[in-house]
Amino acid sequence: MSLGPVMLDLESTELSPAEKQQLLHPQVGGVILFARNYESVEQVTELVRQIHALRSPHLLVGVDQEGGRVQRFRKGFTRLPPASVYGEIWRRDNHRALDLAHKAGWLMAAECRAVGVDLSFAPVLDLGKGISGVIGDRAFHQSPQVVAELASQFIHGMKQAGMAATGKHFPGHGSVKEDSHVGHPVDQRALNDIMMEDILPFERLITAGLAGIMPAHVIYTQVDEKPAGYSEFWIKKVLRSQLGFQGVVFSDDLSMEAAGVAGEHHQRAEVALHAGCDMVLACNHPEAAAKILDYLVDYSNPASQLRLVRMHGHGESLSMVELQKQQRWQQVSAEIQALVDDPELELGV
Repeated sequence: MSLGPVMLDLESTELSPAEKQQLLHPQVGGVILFARNYESVEQVTELVRQIHALRSPHLLVGVDQEGGRVQRFRKGFTRLPPASVYGEIWRRDNHRALDLAHKAGWLMAAECRAVGVDLSFAPVLDLGKGISGVIGDRAFHQSPQVVAELASQFIHGMKQAGMAATGKHFPGHGSVKEDSHVGHPVDQRALNDIMMEDILPFERLITAGLAGIMPAHVIYTQVDEKPAGYSEFWIKKVLRSQLGFQGVVFSDDLSMEAAGVAGEHHQRAEVALHAGCDMVLACNHPEAAAKILDYLVDYSNPASQLRLVRMHGHGESLSMVELQKQQRWQQVSAEIQALVDDPELELGV
């Protein structure tokens, strides 16, 4: 059975019989886990094992484990600082910032892989302009060049731990104030301005082999009337043709307020897939998810299926107990945790 184009969520820390049955639907390709699905290292390891055991090739299991405000797994995992911490360190010591970004990427991915998770939707490639509250300290820096440098090291660290990276939110969410979770962000800048600033980190990292990208639920009015995640111009013309991106395009959650411009949930999924997304995220609305699966029952995209299997975790995956016995983990975990406990020690202020 191939991987379908829909990624679903779960209600709690265990798979219900109904969820097991739904995950066997041929149009399902993955599961995203949230904080509500996490109780302990042992519990989530067993949950992921059960999800993987349902099908072959196994369903992708993803999570948002960026660090800072966006870290779904906490107890038993190293607390990770927000990406902006590395940008602040960059101002004083470029080499130290790059080293820490690499270590953080490896640590995040190694711990996720230790419980079986295939991918974390990270890193954020948006620019930290101080405009967007929902992005805020999730951004590495305001400079596109610095974002590209730090994110590149974070991604190299992830790859070393056996995880492919997903950059977000293409083509850039840093210049709008509204939060797409609860509003309808509009960016009124000209295409050339976006290409000269926000696109640069994506362009650099695509050239370096970035595996996944998540578009923003933002409308760029001077470019297209549709949000980027529904836009053939942004996904097919700019991302695929102009930038040469060959990896996976994940939609952002179709249940977000800004996603509603395309209509009902099944219509949102249809528009996103038609625009060029390979996989759509249908979260926090079980009834809508079921309708999406029924609506897409005859949908097939062999090219997307081939791209999706490349997002599976790879390499030897240690258990968390085995990982935490390693000297490398002990040293890196302590170093990264120190940035959370007392960032001023590292910032030299």
